[in-house]
Amino acid sequence: MDRNILKFSLILGLMSAVGAFAIDMYLPALPLLAEDLNSSTSAAQMTLMVYFIAFGVSQLFYGPASDMFGRKKPIYFGLGLFMVTSIGCAFAPNIESLIALRFLQGIGAAAPMAIPRAVIRDLYTGQKATRMMSTIMIVIAISPMLAPLLGSAVIVPFGWRAVFLAIALATLIAMALAAFALPETLKPENRTPFVATSMLKSFGILLRDTNYLGLTFIGGLGMAAFFTFLGSASFVYMEHFGLTPTQFSLAFAVNASGFFVASQFSATIMGKIGPERLIRGATLGYATMVIILLGVFFFGFGSLPALIILFIIANAFMGLIIPTSMVLALEEHGPIAGAAASLGGTMQMLLGAFAMGISSAIFNGTPVPMLAVIALCGIGAFVLARITVRHPLPRAAKS
Repeated sequence: MDRNILKFSLILGLMSAVGAFAIDMYLPALPLLAEDLNSSTSAAQMTLMVYFIAFGVSQLFYGPASDMFGRKKPIYFGLGLFMVTSIGCAFAPNIESLIALRFLQGIGAAAPMAIPRAVIRDLYTGQKATRMMSTIMIVIAISPMLAPLLGSAVIVPFGWRAVFLAIALATLIAMALAAFALPETLKPENRTPFVATSMLKSFGILLRDTNYLGLTFIGGLGMAAFFTFLGSASFVYMEHFGLTPTQFSLAFAVNASGFFVASQFSATIMGKIGPERLIRGATLGYATMVIILLGVFFFGFGSLPALIILFIIANAFMGLIIPTSMVLALEEHGPIAGAAASLGGTMQMLLGAFAMGISSAIFNGTPVPMLAVIALCGIGAFVLARITVRHPLPRAAKS
C-alpha cells in the first residue's frame, strides 16, 4: 500500500474513531447508568438516539463549511465541542442532562466523521480511494472491538462516568493529530464561499442522482442495522443472556471481527468483479444472513453462540457494503464532495436513529425486536441494490 495512503488513513481513522468511541466505549455502561440515574431502558437508549440525530443533522453544515473554510478549521471546532461536552457528560446529574449533553456531543462528533470523506475525495478517487476508506474502516472497526473492552476496564473500577473523561482525553489526542499531522487538502483557490442558493443547488444535483441516492441509502441501511444493534445489544447480552460487562465487551468484539476482516478486501474484490456485482452480491448475502438470524430466534431455536456466529457472517457482508458504497456515492461529485459527504452522512445518521427508535419502542428484553428491525434493513438494502444499481457504476480510477 502507498505510504501516504496508509499515513492519512490512520490519521483520519483515529479522528473518526473518537466519535465511535463515544458510542461503543459506554455500551457496557447503559444498564448501569440507567440504574444509577433511576431511568428506564428507553431513556438510556435515548442517549444514543439523540447523539445520532445531532450527529446526522450537523453534517449538513460541516460539509459546506469545509468547502468554504477548508477541511481543518471545522474539524477543530467539532473536536473542541466534543471534548467539552464529554467532560460535561461525566458530571451529568440526571438522565435529562445526559441526554442534552449527548445531543451537543453528537454535534461535535459529526465533524471528524463527515469531513474525512471529503479529504479522501480531495486526495484520491477509484480503487485508491476505496482502499483508503477500507483502511480507515479498519481503525473504525477496531473501535467496536476494543472500545467496549476499554470501557469495561474503566467502568469496573471507576464507574460509568469515568468513560467520558477517557473519551475527552482521546479527543485531545485527536486534536493534536489534526493540528500537526494532517495537511490542509483543500487549496484556497478551490474553496467556495457559502451561498445558500449554491448549497441548495448542490443538494438538488445530488437528490436527482439515483446512483448517489441508491448507494447512500444502501450504506445507510447497513449503518441503520448496526445502530439498531448498538442500541439494544448491551441489554440483550447482559440482561437476557446474563453476561457481565466484560463478557459483553468480548462478545461485541467478536461480532465486529467479520466487518473488520471483510472491509479489507472490498477494494480488491471491487477491482476484480466490479462495483455493481460487489454491491448486489454483498446486499444479497447480508439480507440472507439476517433473515436466517431472525428466523432462528423467532421460532425459538436461538442461543448466544448462534447469535454471535451468524452476526459475524452478516457483518462480513456489511464490511463489503459500507466502504464501497461510501466511496462510489462520492465518485462523480468531486467539486461538491463536502456537500455530498454531509448530505449522505445526514441521511444515513437519521435513518440509523429512526431504526434505533423503532427497535427501542418495541424492545421487550429479547433479541427478536432488534433482529426484526435489522432484517428489515437488510431486505431494504437488497431491494435498493436491485432497483438503483442498474447501470455501470464508475470504476474510475486507479489514480
